[in-house]
Amino acid sequence: MLTIQPTELLTGFRISGDYWDIDALLRAIYDVTGEENRYLDFQGARNRILGVCLELRHAIKGEHHIEFIANGIHKGLEKEKAILAPTKNIYFAVDILIPELLFTTIALNDFIRLYQELVDPTIWNTSIATIRQFQGVVATALEQLITEEHYLVFLQMLHAKQTFYFRYATQYVDLLNVEYLKLSRQEREERIAAYALRLLMEDEEYTVLKEQLLATASVTKHVIHELNLTLKYPETIDW
Repeated sequence: MLTIQPTELLTGFRISGDYWDIDALLRAIYDVTGEENRYLDFQGARNRILGVCLELRHAIKGEHHIEFIANGIHKGLEKEKAILAPTKNIYFAVDILIPELLFTTIALNDFIRLYQELVDPTIWNTSIATIRQFQGVVATALEQLITEEHYLVFLQMLHAKQTFYFRYATQYVDLLNVEYLKLSRQEREERIAAYALRLLMEDEEYTVLKEQLLATASVTKHVIHELNLTLKYPETIDW
């Protein structure tokens, strides 16, 4: 079972699960997001989601964190069943920046809607069920960090829109990530709700950024999600 917990400095959320937990989530996301350019107007969002998937793929190769989690086996049970068994399971884990993971969680709603409209309208689809479970765990982790009032506002905004990231300037997520990394732990604690809400609205800062990107795209003949900002992430991140 996947678990998601905030890191010590509230820099990110740690996603943790056994190999099959994470592999099932990855397969579900790949299924729902589809092949490249299937949903061209959502390609920027898809690329960011796949960026998180890449980190999860590295995690199950043992390239991030390995945890040993009690699995319920104890000496009494071993004696009763006349077995010898490990008392802990191996879990793989990776830390993802909070704005990045919240964006991914919200963006998956767009792909679930597209998948249901264009691929499989049934309510029993296992890929969608797997993603919904993941979204629920992320939402629970967020709920524990912000006030009830802010969480209710977040949910209301989440339910108010059908589409979130149509032709979205996903470079804005980089801007939020870098800005968030500069905050102290206390500032993060105070502002996590604000960052979550900024991902649900196109505020003035986002609008200005998108206009600048569109102007550049018209000159370079690139699509907007191919453009990069001159932002620099820190070489090492304290989680």
